[in-house]
Amino acid sequence: VEVEARSLPMELSEKGGVENNGFVQHEPFEDKEADTSSQEEMPKPCSVDVEPVAVEETVLKPYAGMPKEVLLQFSSQTRYRVTREILFWLIIAASLALVGTTIAIIALSPKCLDWWQDSPIYQIYPRSFKDSDMDGNGDLKGIQEKLDHITYLNIKTVWITSFFKSSLKDLGYGAEDFYDIDPMFGTMTDFENLLAAIHDKGLKMIMDLIPNHTSDKHQWFQLSRNRTGKYTDYYIWQDCTVAAGSVIPPNNWVSVFGNSSWQFDDVRQQCYYHQFGKEQPDLNFRNAAVQQEIHDIIKFWLGKGVDGFSFGTVKFLLEAAHLRDEPPVNKSQNPVIITAYSQLYHDYTTTQVGLHDIVRSFRHTMDEYSTEPGRYRFMGSDDNEKEDIEATMMYYGTTFIEEADFPFNFNLINMKNLSGNSIFEAVDSWMQNMPSGKWPNWAVGSPNAARLSTRVGKEYINVMNMLLLTLPGTPVTYYGEEIGMEDIASENVSEELVNSAPVVATLPEKSPMQWDGKANAGFTEGNSSWLPVNSDYQSVNVETQSTWSNSTLSLYRALTLLRNDELPMNRGWMCHIWNDSNVFVYLRELDGLDRVFMMVLNFGQESTTDLKAIVPNIPSQAVIRLSTHFSNAGEVVDTKLIKTEKGEGLVLQYKTAKRVHAMDAFQGKCFVAEKACYNKAFGLLFKSC
Repeated sequence: VEVEARSLPMELSEKGGVENNGFVQHEPFEDKEADTSSQEEMPKPCSVDVEPVAVEETVLKPYAGMPKEVLLQFSSQTRYRVTREILFWLIIAASLALVGTTIAIIALSPKCLDWWQDSPIYQIYPRSFKDSDMDGNGDLKGIQEKLDHITYLNIKTVWITSFFKSSLKDLGYGAEDFYDIDPMFGTMTDFENLLAAIHDKGLKMIMDLIPNHTSDKHQWFQLSRNRTGKYTDYYIWQDCTVAAGSVIPPNNWVSVFGNSSWQFDDVRQQCYYHQFGKEQPDLNFRNAAVQQEIHDIIKFWLGKGVDGFSFGTVKFLLEAAHLRDEPPVNKSQNPVIITAYSQLYHDYTTTQVGLHDIVRSFRHTMDEYSTEPGRYRFMGSDDNEKEDIEATMMYYGTTFIEEADFPFNFNLINMKNLSGNSIFEAVDSWMQNMPSGKWPNWAVGSPNAARLSTRVGKEYINVMNMLLLTLPGTPVTYYGEEIGMEDIASENVSEELVNSAPVVATLPEKSPMQWDGKANAGFTEGNSSWLPVNSDYQSVNVETQSTWSNSTLSLYRALTLLRNDELPMNRGWMCHIWNDSNVFVYLRELDGLDRVFMMVLNFGQESTTDLKAIVPNIPSQAVIRLSTHFSNAGEVVDTKLIKTEKGEGLVLQYKTAKRVHAMDAFQGKCFVAEKACYNKAFGLLFKSC
């Protein structure tokens, strides 16, 4: 049947049709598999007449799983291309904005507090902290057993005094071997376990290093006295005259402990120099090999993972090479009878030219181990200059040349009497002389001073701890001060210990830590302790005080929590408000926060203070945030009539937008290590609002 095609011719191939596979429907098809050499002639298409029907053109739309060839047809269309470009540039702009914001926040934010600034430091004399093996002597394992006490106090840094191998005649400060642990305290493995446990609890550890001298049992000294190789000049040797059985020293220099600082050595037939006991010969720091030995010691312990050092007695590292006599304090005094350290001006035996170059070299060595994030190595210098505050401040270094992070501050220990005025003088002396931008620190106890309660009286223990923990900077607590331990009576110290220790006066404050009311205060399970415990241990101990809400220990914990939780306390301004013979008043405030804390501390007799008259802009009422009398906490007081009893301390809290440090009347009375401002909108600190 012959049909006439009227509208739509269709060609049919021999294969009977073509599969679309997603390609354009009317695309010509080529059978690439056909063998053109053997292909038969294709039949001619036939024409067919069909009814005229409207055929809609098929429009292909994007669909899931489309092949690349189809996708490319749409990608160049305007509506898709423009959308794609808009999204691309939005992502670029957002990324740049994020980077810019991050840079701005970093640039505008103050430096974060480092670990040695963020927490109080807890100082431990290891022989007296906890005995683990019942021999009556505290040890490293004992410290590890009691690390939970450190965290209980909200403290994150432990400072352990000297534990090097030593004869202990100098209470451990003359090392026989800087690379080993004294057997009394344990082994190197015990130390490594202790350090690992400290770090596991998120704590840091500082250790003592006394580079000035060694023990006379040290191998270096034995080699030096025999003039062996490089060790010949490791110590300070001088010829001295021996006549009629007595030694005539090279000059009039006197030891810190009294009498001549020169000791004749029978082996070398010369005198060696010792700033302290005769068992502690001074190293010769003008010898480069000696300096390198100390750097190697620093590297050894930092390599073990120690987080920092307290370098002690560094002002004694150098002596004048000319060996001239030091001038007497009393020029009319007969030179022959000068035997006390206080009778001479020590112009030639302390703080000599070149000393700070040596200290800076210690800093450089420690900085080599501070490059890892979060592993900054702290450096403190432990020299009690007492009357010479400017000499102490030199250990901070300068803006461009760093030395110690801070020299330890003994102003509150060296006070001769206690009053509101003397406390102000001790605080103001440090803050006024401290270089700009540096960080202060405070201590009320140490291994070489009478305990706080013995020194100032039991009634002032709590208010002194309140002062310590609310001043700006890093507070240092000597073990036992958190429970108000007292010195033991000197008559309780055995004659053997008195004869073996040249620093007899330092023994009473080294009595064992009082943990509970059991025998030996829980310090040891042995029959006795190396020093007797204080007779008050049944009430003055950790276990008992942890159950009393109004105890010295409970107040200490509340104060450390306040310091850790409140930005004004750890980053804010400190402004001196008032002082008299009874009270010392100061506040802590931070720009951007309307919460202010004012401390009213009584170091004399009962007193009434009108704060409203001193600072007219403060509110008429304030809330007692903390008090040495716990029952007063939470009370509202009239700022025109603040009453304090003898030894009472108050932390007052109030709200105000008016900053005391910005008032003309208080210019020169306010201090801050680094300015910071709290932005409530972002919850961030900035350098300025």
